[in-house]
Amino acid sequence: MIKIDESKAKPIYEQIYDEFAKLIFLDVLKNGDKMPSVRELALMLHINPNTIQKSYKLLEKDNFIESKKGKGNFVAFDTEAYNNYKNLFKEKLVEIIDELIKIGIDKDEIIKLVKERVTNA
Repeated sequence: MIKIDESKAKPIYEQIYDEFAKLIFLDVLKNGDKMPSVRELALMLHINPNTIQKSYKLLEKDNFIESKKGKGNFVAFDTEAYNNYKNLFKEKLVEIIDELIKIGIDKDEIIKLVKERVTNA
């Protein structure tokens, strides 16, 4: 369900966040679905529960999940969360494009690369 790559530079808690966000966007996890408890997910992934807790807090802050006292965490996806997540990736894409331009990649080459990727996706 959740894949973690410890060789990535991206922190594990962010990878967990991204994986759950994808599952919610793909409708694998639906509104109202119960999330795995912090303890059980930590055991499944063999990582510290504090890392899971950090991911869950971020998911909750960004309106992907809600915490119900004594019951656990539940998917609570809304349009605002989706738009925030999309905008985050748009910002990352702009940063990457800016970096490509700074290192001298021609704009036509960037456009060609994006078109190829979108066509083959």
